[in-house]
Amino acid sequence: MENTQTENIISSLDWRYATKSFDATKKLNNQQLDLLLSAVQLSPSSYGLQPYQIIVVSNQEIKEQLKAAAYGQAQLADASHVFVFARTKNFGTQHVDEYADNIAKTRGTSIDAIKGFVDVMKGTVDSRSQEELANWNARQAYISLGILLQTASLTAIDACPMEGFDSSKFDEILGLDEKNLTAVVIAPVGFRSEDDAYQHFQKVRKSKEDLFIHI
Repeated sequence: MENTQTENIISSLDWRYATKSFDATKKLNNQQLDLLLSAVQLSPSSYGLQPYQIIVVSNQEIKEQLKAAAYGQAQLADASHVFVFARTKNFGTQHVDEYADNIAKTRGTSIDAIKGFVDVMKGTVDSRSQEELANWNARQAYISLGILLQTASLTAIDACPMEGFDSSKFDEILGLDEKNLTAVVIAPVGFRSEDDAYQHFQKVRKSKEDLFIHI
């Protein structure tokens, strides 16, 4: 059983590729979408702060607008859904307080009981500039992107991580400025077109000998 699970994981990750052409007629069903949402919700982040939000776009008109803001790349319009990972801007200790309230509510405890942890988080936030916080928050968003890609591959859902888009135009189209958010990375998800030649290319990666350094 363990060997089968291992083989399934590796074969699924090998099957995955950055899908260039989606079948526009195939859509995620509600169960598939909810699985992806649940997996991304459970993504790890520093302290668990999750200093980002994910906009999930299925509206075709908006997807067409996003396509134009992504230099005409067809994945944006043809994919079933587009996940837009947006980091929190103007990040501060008030966001730590919001997280602390959520911890207390979820775990049935008091703010006083977690004061030490809260102070550590606030100290980290206060010690960093907004530029440093922007980079930190973006990295947390990328972790959740990785969880999305892995979960999609394990369930035979295609995805394409993308940085080739105009962030400011995405922010405008999706109304992110007023939400104190800015787009950092996107991932159209859906199902590959049979005509996408890239699915047949052998995956090229560094060998384990070149990639890993054992000490």
